[in-house]
Formats: sequence, structure tokens, C-alpha cells
Amino acid sequence: MKKSIVVLLHVGFWLCYLLLAIIMVAVYYRSSGHGLDQTARIENAFKSILIFAVFPSIITFYLSYFLVFPKHLQQKKIFRSILLGLLISVGAAILGYVAIRYFIETGRLIDMDNGGKNGRSTAIGVIFVMTIIASISGMVALVMKGFITWYEEMKLKEELKQKNHETEMALLKAQLDPHFLFNTLNNIDVLLIKDATKASDYLNMLSDILRFMLYETKTDTILLEKEIEYIHKYIELQKIRTSNLNYVNFEVTGNPGNKMIAPMVYIPFIENAFKHSTNKKIDNAINVKVFINKDNILFICENKFDSSRMIKQDSGGLGNELIKKRLNLLYPDMHNLEIVNQSDNYSVLLTIQYG
Repeated sequence: MKKSIVVLLHVGFWLCYLLLAIIMVAVYYRSSGHGLDQTARIENAFKSILIFAVFPSIITFYLSYFLVFPKHLQQKKIFRSILLGLLISVGAAILGYVAIRYFIETGRLIDMDNGGKNGRSTAIGVIFVMTIIASISGMVALVMKGFITWYEEMKLKEELKQKNHETEMALLKAQLDPHFLFNTLNNIDVLLIKDATKASDYLNMLSDILRFMLYETKTDTILLEKEIEYIHKYIELQKIRTSNLNYVNFEVTGNPGNKMIAPMVYIPFIENAFKHSTNKKIDNAINVKVFINKDNILFICENKFDSSRMIKQDSGGLGNELIKKRLNLLYPDMHNLEIVNQSDNYSVLLTIQYG
């Protein structure tokens, strides 16, 4: 939700609240028998509005808005939220009562200086009323913050859905391009004469890749093991195009277990590495490493290239900006992406945290 709309909601609430408080205080002074002149009556009315009605409500409202809801209620800690909300309301009411005794002369608002048991009863009554008023403001703050949070989450989900669709289309366009398919099929066709069994294996890999891209990517998350398997098959198909067995180095450290990840998070970087690695005769021209740690997954993709022949590393592939936007939506505050483009080496380091 836009900040201007949030500000308008706050301003609108406090204007309505202040108007209601002015009406209530005006009715009280009109019906009261206090012998105050007009100037003193107006001055006392403003003090009463600010201290009795507004001061405790502001404290309770914004502590509930910025503390109770995000730290407790949003985490489904209902009992703790209720208890903390009541404590805040009572505390704000007590502060308001102290302010009344300090700023408003005795007897101008409420006769609280009649001493003894009646005085204590009056003080308790005033604090109780202020607590009720503050609690109502706190509940309004929770409702308002809840509505704003719900709206922002709905908007984020819609944006994520749209970005996922854009990414999916871009991935299909980048991966299922005619060059990749034709080159792979031609290489498999050549292998049919030399080694039919190996050609059949590659054909099955291609079939698995197409099936994965068309069906597995429809879900929000997949098993990390499937993602790694897809990467392995993709790399194996790409290696058909060179006789250098050490052209690509792919390593996985750690156990994927039942860990989940968004589909095709890593493959755009690998696809770009193959697209822009210019010399297939170099050993370890492309290095892809996945480190599966207890709290995160570290992905490293490096490729060597001829800087004199390259203009832009991600030109023609899935753009880095689209990848970054997708990561920000999928893993907000839970990932770190570093891209280093040196004279002859391009490296990507992506860390995704669990949680």
C-alpha cells in the first residue's frame, strides 16, 4: 500500500477521533456546574482533550501498531498480544492520570482532590475510563495494521505470481531456443551411429529436461534434489558439444535431504555461463558448485570468457534484473546475490537461507 494512503488512514482516524473527543468534552462542560469563565473553560477543554482523550490513545495506538501486531499478533501469539495490549493501555492511562493532576488545576476537569477513600475511588475510576478509551484505540490500531499488512501481502502474492509467470516464460524462451534443441538433437543423431546406448541416454536426458521445465516448474517449490538433478542433466547435454571432458566442473557438497527450493533458481546463471564461455578447449572453463549447509545453500557459478569478444555477459539470456526481482520476491531478506565481472572471469555467488 502506498505511504500516502497509509498516512491518510492515520490522519483520517485521528481527525475523527479528535472531533468525537471535542464533542464529548463540550457536552460535559455545558452540563457541568463549574464556575469557570469562558476563557478558562475553553483552555481547560483543550487540555482535557489532549491529556484525557488523546495522550493515552496515541501511546496505545502506536505501540500496538508498531510493537504488538508485528512482534506478537502477526506471529499468532494471541494471549501474549492481549496481555501486552492491556498492560500498554493501563500504563498509558496511568501516565494520562499523572498528566491530568500535573497540568489541570484541581476541580477543573474532575474533582479528584476530595481526599480519602472518595479520592482514591475517583482516581481509579478516571484511570479505568482512560484505559477503556486507550484499549479501543489499540484495537483500532491492530485492525488498521492488520488490514494494511493483509493488503500488502495480497499485492506481494500477485506481484510474485506475475514475476514467476514472466520468469517462466523467459526461461522457456532462453532454454528451449532452437539452437540448443537443434545442436543437442544433431549431436545425439551423430552418437546414434557411434554409440546408440549413449545416444539413448542423452535423448532420455533431453526428454527429462523438457518434462521438468514444462511441468515441475508449475509449483512454488520443489525438492532441492530434483533441481540438482535437472542441473546435472542440463550440463551433461551441454558437454556433448565439446570433446573436452574437463570443460565443465560440477560439484555438490552436502545432503539435499527433503529441503525445498523455488524451481529453476540456479539454471539461468548456468545457462548464461554456457552461452558466454567462449573457449571450450580450456579446462574448468565453467565451474558450478552447490554447498548445502545447515542454515543455507551456497551456489557458485564461474565461467571464463574472452573480454575482447564480450559486450554484456547476460545479453541474449535471462537478464540479471529479472533474476534479481524474482529472488527479491521469492526470498525477501533471505538471500544474498553477488555478481563479479572481471576482465576474463564472470562469477555468481548466491546464498539462500532456510526458513
